[in-house]
Amino acid sequence: MSNLKIFVFILATLLFIYSKRSVAQGLNHTFLLGYDIALFDTSVTSTKARLNFDSSSVTVIPETRKLAFEAAQANISDENGNLLISTNGCWIADASGDTMQNGSGLNPGPFATSWCSSQSGIPDLYSSVILPYPGDSTKYILFHQTANYSIPNAYSSELFYSIIDITMNGGLGAVTQKNIVAFNDSLNPGMTACKHANGRDWWVVIFKDNSDVIYKILLTPYGITSITTQHLGMPPHSNYNGQPQFSPDGTKFAYHHRFGVANSFTHEIRLFNFDRCTGMLTNGNLMSFADSITGFGLSFSPNSKYLYFSTFTKIFQLNTDTTNIPASKQLVATYDGYCYPDIGSCTDFWIMYLAANGKIYISSGSSTIDLNYINSPDSSGLMCDVQQHGLRTPCYIFRSNVNHPNYYLGPVIGSVCDTLVHVGLQQHENEVQNFKLSPNPSKDGVIKIIYLLPQNKQGIFEVYDLNGKIVYTNTLSPWSSLQYFNLSFLESGLYQCVIRSGSSISTQKLMVVK
Repeated sequence: MSNLKIFVFILATLLFIYSKRSVAQGLNHTFLLGYDIALFDTSVTSTKARLNFDSSSVTVIPETRKLAFEAAQANISDENGNLLISTNGCWIADASGDTMQNGSGLNPGPFATSWCSSQSGIPDLYSSVILPYPGDSTKYILFHQTANYSIPNAYSSELFYSIIDITMNGGLGAVTQKNIVAFNDSLNPGMTACKHANGRDWWVVIFKDNSDVIYKILLTPYGITSITTQHLGMPPHSNYNGQPQFSPDGTKFAYHHRFGVANSFTHEIRLFNFDRCTGMLTNGNLMSFADSITGFGLSFSPNSKYLYFSTFTKIFQLNTDTTNIPASKQLVATYDGYCYPDIGSCTDFWIMYLAANGKIYISSGSSTIDLNYINSPDSSGLMCDVQQHGLRTPCYIFRSNVNHPNYYLGPVIGSVCDTLVHVGLQQHENEVQNFKLSPNPSKDGVIKIIYLLPQNKQGIFEVYDLNGKIVYTNTLSPWSSLQYFNLSFLESGLYQCVIRSGSSISTQKLMVVK
């Protein structure tokens, strides 16, 4: 390790060259972009694109795809990062990008009918989420909702779910149950999900309109086994609650409630502790801030310490680990007025997305070809490094945001609910586990590594030669359990591969043969 500084430049060069060749992997490693709009500028080369993430980088890929998006998006990939299912709230697409068998006609009702016939999807963010079906690797469940024109001041009159069997139709999947009503009530738009403390089942939460009630749905291998409500002890939330979010470690829950009229808005960030075993939300903390501009965005940092929220023109950071959370509020970005390619394409701050590379991407309220992002969200204050219009895409984006819960959250070790053995992505609290690499020997230099990191902690992958000199390094995010790396620059010989996370280290020998 003493020679590390000597090779900083070499390593940086290698990371730049070879990160472009790494393969995105994981259930949450794709973000689809684009809605149906004509091309107005030479910088716009496609009507659609996707962002593919690995644990440290992002690749922008132009593509031809039928499915387009307004605010609503849910998708899920397989463990190798191959996109399986996606939806814009109107219909479900399969891996080919076209309509999945029996995937048309989601969210029955006049609201969805009007938007789906003339627009690019449902306009309500977080109105759907796709989850692996507990205990059955062949099935997925889509929870979804739509507005109801006939109910004053309420967006939804029911929560729907649909079941997908991915083994059907030659592996493209088919919808086996569709638009099943989980329950009826007046509901705000927006839902999210968190792994149960056993590391297998799921909690899904959604708000009752004009009240302080939150619904909690427990999904197990037996289906929806309970639907319970809890009074949050807060002033009534109504009409819209921004982005409801669980922290990546599953211990916190927050949502962004705002109300008011033009030039006079109140933003309330409502933060709770969350018990993944019982589903109870406790220790509610309401932080109220006045602003002349409205807004919706909210996201936790990867380490679950910082909570970001936005108006259309400002981004703030809160430290949720302090005793006086409101006093920790810091302004970390003010919209710089950038619009491109015209005055109607402005990159203000709309919806936040914590991606698999550990950065927070922020879409805008108008049609634009650029995304904002927070480069180092685990850092305090301005060190979080907000990059306004920092990522150019080949297509127009309009408010779109994907709803990805932390699929990789393991069980709560030692909890009374930690009763399962081998639940798939189970992680130990303190140790790197199950480190394997293949092929070994490697002839072309492309290797696959499989591993389990300590729960909710990042890792580092390093390769050393026989002299103990580090020749390659890359970061591993808490969400990942598989990576591909291109090490074709290595000469023939024996190398030591190391995964470090905290104080835990796991090693494997790699033979390169050319």
